[in-house]
Amino acid sequence: MPEVEIDTWWTSLGPRTASAEEVIELYHQHGTSEQFHSELKTEMDLERLPSGKFATNALMPALGQAAYNVLRLCDEVALSENRRLPRSEKMPLSQPITLRRLWSVIQDLMYLAARLIRHARRFGLGLWRDNPWRFVWQRLYHRFTQPTAAGTGCSP
Repeated sequence: MPEVEIDTWWTSLGPRTASAEEVIELYHQHGTSEQFHSELKTEMDLERLPSGKFATNALMPALGQAAYNVLRLCDEVALSENRRLPRSEKMPLSQPITLRRLWSVIQDLMYLAARLIRHARRFGLGLWRDNPWRFVWQRLYHRFTQPTAAGTGCSP
C-alpha cells in the first residue's frame, strides 16, 4: 500500500487576498507569534495581574509591553553592533544567531556591574573591564544616547 500524506489549511482569506504559499507562510509565522506572546507573559512576569483594581491591571500589560519592546530593540541593536566589532571584542556567543530569548538579553545586557560617573557636569557609566559584554554594551549605550542627524535620538 502506498503511503499518502495530505496537508490542509483552512482559512477565511479569499484566493485574491493570499496565495497558497502565503497562507502556509502565515501559518508558520503563527508559532513565532506564540513564542513572543509566551516570552511577554513569562519572562516579563505578567502571568498574573497584581491588583484587584481594573486601572492598575490595565496599566501593567501596557508597561510590560513597553519594557518588552525596549529590550527587543536593545537585542536587535546589540546584534547589529556585534557584527561590526573586531573578533576580540565580539559577544561571547557559541554560534551566530539572529534572535535571542528575552531572558538572555536581560541576563547579558541588563545585569551588568556598572558605576555611575559624573564628570564635567555629565553622567556616564563605568563598566568592569573584564566583562565580555562590555564592548557591545558600550556601543549600544552610545547608540541610544547620541543624537542622530535629525535630532530624534536613537535610529537603529
